[in-house]
Amino acid sequence: MPFQQGSARTRQRTVLLVGIVVLLAALVLAVVLASLLTHGKQEVSPQMLKWQDRGTTKNLQEVILGRCYNYIAERYPELGDKDCLKIWESLKDAFIYKNPCNITAEDYQPLMELASHPIPCNKSLFWSKTHDLVHRYTKSNQNFLTLEDTLLGYMADRISWCGDPSAPGINYESCPKRSECESNPSSVFWKMASKMFAEAACGVVQVMLNGSIEAGAFRSSSIFGSIEVFNLNPDKVSEVHIWVMHDIGGPHSESCSGHSIKRLKSILEERNFKIICEDNYRPVQLLQCVRNPDHTDCRLCTNST
Repeated sequence: MPFQQGSARTRQRTVLLVGIVVLLAALVLAVVLASLLTHGKQEVSPQMLKWQDRGTTKNLQEVILGRCYNYIAERYPELGDKDCLKIWESLKDAFIYKNPCNITAEDYQPLMELASHPIPCNKSLFWSKTHDLVHRYTKSNQNFLTLEDTLLGYMADRISWCGDPSAPGINYESCPKRSECESNPSSVFWKMASKMFAEAACGVVQVMLNGSIEAGAFRSSSIFGSIEVFNLNPDKVSEVHIWVMHDIGGPHSESCSGHSIKRLKSILEERNFKIICEDNYRPVQLLQCVRNPDHTDCRLCTNST
């Protein structure tokens, strides 16, 4: 009888030990699975993705502040009441620690209000696919201003920025292109700034388009074609002058009588704007000829007298 009792106790201990081992094994397995699942989520989280565009410009704060102070000191001292530090803080607050595909117009509203300033009538110059030429022209002729010649555009021209939900809150490695997500920091900024620039235009406004592009000088998908042209105010703008520029020696894919220019004219006419269109506006063409003085397109006189 004592032998049978001892044997029963041994079996009970064995069963108990086996149960404990099984329970521990289950706990270990659960921990391992949880770790694997967590690791997997980290790998596909938005902040771990590599975007296709360049990352945030290095020393972004110094670049923005430097451009802001320089713009006020060298170009427009009358804007001396602008607070460059507040402007930088409002730009930073618009995107830092935020998902770079979830930026809204409200994020940039404080910046737009802080950095905006009046645009003199008859000076607004819009452009599409003529970035280098149009800015060479405004540098040589102070009578015109592009968006990039305003404080907002001057600070942001050709730089990049985007946030990241994880520390340090700014992504210096890559930022999303518009094709990856439309509500990225750069696209939302330029859309808002362009809308505000168009709304401020008054008097005669100009637009410089590229007539050497095979796809057409006017593109409905461009910032000018999708935003600026629809935010010009017919009560403030008296005329729209279109300059269709061709590359020196380049193809003349489209002129003022071209298909896309006719479409632009139709849009403007429906909104009651007066329109003047000119191929190869001479003051701009002369600037092109500075780099191509011997080309036949740059002869000062085409007819002998």
